[in-house]
Amino acid sequence: MYAEQTVEIPPSRRLTIDVPPEVPAGRVVLEFRPVAAEPKPAAGKSCPICAIYADPVTGEPRFNAGTIAAFEEGDAMERGEIPANRYHSVDEIWKELGL
Repeated sequence: MYAEQTVEIPPSRRLTIDVPPEVPAGRVVLEFRPVAAEPKPAAGKSCPICAIYADPVTGEPRFNAGTIAAFEEGDAMERGEIPANRYHSVDEIWKELGL
């Protein structure tokens, strides 16, 4: 189970945490990570959905260059800028992959 809540840390640095009843009692790991005021877009992206390609704190890409290139290609296909391969069966996909 995973639960997340954004809180303001007061100057005293003291928090009281109410755990939902669905969370079983026992050991847990609490993770603290700063939240940026505004996520920095990656690689010239200005759309908030596209900003998922960047770390919200540092603005650095979360993925390697090859993965980002694949995302960009998919985005271009979706916009109709480049043709997308269309398949009518899984067998067609396997055939194109040579498997």
